[in-house]
Amino acid sequence: MSILVVGSVAYDTVETPFGRAEKVLGGSASFFSVAAAFFAPVSLVAVVGDDFGAAAMAAFEGRPIDLEGLERTAGKTFHWQGKYSYDLNSRETVCTDLNVFEFFEPRIPDRYRRSEYVFLGNIDPVLQRQVLDQVERPRLVACDTMNFWISGKPEEVRRTLAAVDVLLINDAEARQLSGEWNIVKAARAIRALGPHTLVIKKGEHGVLMFSEEGSFAAPAYPLEEVFDPTGAGDTFAGGFLGYLAGSPKVDEAALRRAVVMGSTLASFCVEAFSLDRLLTLSRPEIDARYRLFKRLTHFEEV
Repeated sequence: MSILVVGSVAYDTVETPFGRAEKVLGGSASFFSVAAAFFAPVSLVAVVGDDFGAAAMAAFEGRPIDLEGLERTAGKTFHWQGKYSYDLNSRETVCTDLNVFEFFEPRIPDRYRRSEYVFLGNIDPVLQRQVLDQVERPRLVACDTMNFWISGKPEEVRRTLAAVDVLLINDAEARQLSGEWNIVKAARAIRALGPHTLVIKKGEHGVLMFSEEGSFAAPAYPLEEVFDPTGAGDTFAGGFLGYLAGSPKVDEAALRRAVVMGSTLASFCVEAFSLDRLLTLSRPEIDARYRLFKRLTHFEEV
């Protein structure tokens, strides 16, 4: 089962209380692709500048990630710089240089158009629909969005959500999108816009999923060392959708396991800057931590 991802491939400059990483590989499509590729082949659509070097490109090599859709154009690659507070829950965006990403118009290669699973990364909701216009009857469409689009193009976001099966956002975005402070009420309002499944990411407080079968919660995995939360949400999405793509069927049980698998991948992502930990990760390590997640939440009835 192939997965099509459309999003950003970027350079990030990240400062945390534990160090600084200068112009390292980042972007929603980068984190998603490497995480999802542990479970299924990935077709990546994004744009980079002519400054995108071989060291960054090497992150995708040797993995089932098809790069025909990675466009290289004259100019500089999208660059984001951020600084995290000591508890790593809040961050300040120092600068966002869109560069070639400002003019990104996704063109889906012919052999990508039959992808059964589609992930629309955090891009303009108009572009997200343009992607859907270029694919043929996908089995499942998942997407991400952010406060910038929710406030700047609310009607376009709603039009896109009408064509989406799964929405993955954080709790602040869920409240903003729905106009509801209570998360349960917010979930009901958002699911009425189109997505049958809503996944709300709460950082160190775990994940909430709302679906036709009810709600499900998974904690964040307790870690002694957290270095950089950048990309954790996109890594979660890669693990989540990758797991679903490798499942015999997408039902409530598979969705719940996918939430835990996404959380498992995200727990590795934050252990190092950029994609460094994901690039050294093995499938046995993933499976071992996935089993620890089950022990973390299991209890016996009295």
